[in-house]
Amino acid sequence: MIVIYLKAKYILLKKNIFDIVFENDSFIAVNKSSGLLSIPDRTQSEKSLKEMLTEKYGSIYTVHRLDKETSGLILFARNEATHKYLCSLFEERKIEKYYVGIVIGLPNEKSGIIDAPISEHPTIKGQMIVHRNGKPSSTEFEVLEGNRHYSLVSFQLHTGRTHQIRVHAKNIGNPLACDAIYGDGKPVLLSSIKKKFKLSKHDEEERPMIGRLSLHSHKLIFNDEQGVRHEIIATIPKEFTALMTQLKKNNQ
Repeated sequence: MIVIYLKAKYILLKKNIFDIVFENDSFIAVNKSSGLLSIPDRTQSEKSLKEMLTEKYGSIYTVHRLDKETSGLILFARNEATHKYLCSLFEERKIEKYYVGIVIGLPNEKSGIIDAPISEHPTIKGQMIVHRNGKPSSTEFEVLEGNRHYSLVSFQLHTGRTHQIRVHAKNIGNPLACDAIYGDGKPVLLSSIKKKFKLSKHDEEERPMIGRLSLHSHKLIFNDEQGVRHEIIATIPKEFTALMTQLKKNNQ
């Protein structure tokens, strides 16, 4: 088995940073930053990760995608044969997909499986809901650490519905922090968990500990076309672990 951890290989293009976690002649594994489009959108409003990779590698094939606000691992194929193979792994659920996220509050259960069908919202475009007539959707979760304020949770996707983790987190009463669609959209502030918080003399206003959707594609496990097992990992974002450290320090 090949285990690949995130390496400090940064590529800066304009204001977007992405990390090449692993590459060979068949595929590329990239750690995408939050706020970066995976592929071009309909309006061509800004440069996407795929376009940046195309400039570097030439032909690149889309295997799957992440929401713009979600950070973490994403795969791109470098040839048609690998593209077909990797797409089949996703379609047949033969690739293990793990995410980590910060949720508001502490889930009632430390671990479990959320089985709740998901469908499109009947009136709000681009939004999903849990509905009995929706498509079967399954998310396994485990609380890694946390308390009544925030918790760090690991999620494993067993299906691949749009916004699945975000919808399921809301469904159990613990939406993802900073989720403007399925949560309150408010940034995570140190002042909310530190009793004697004081603003720095150099700051006019408090800087958020987390100010973006708190969801990260953490790990992908699969066998390549030659049968070699890959376990590719992008480390948990520093702002996630920093929040957990602050919660411990303040005994919250």
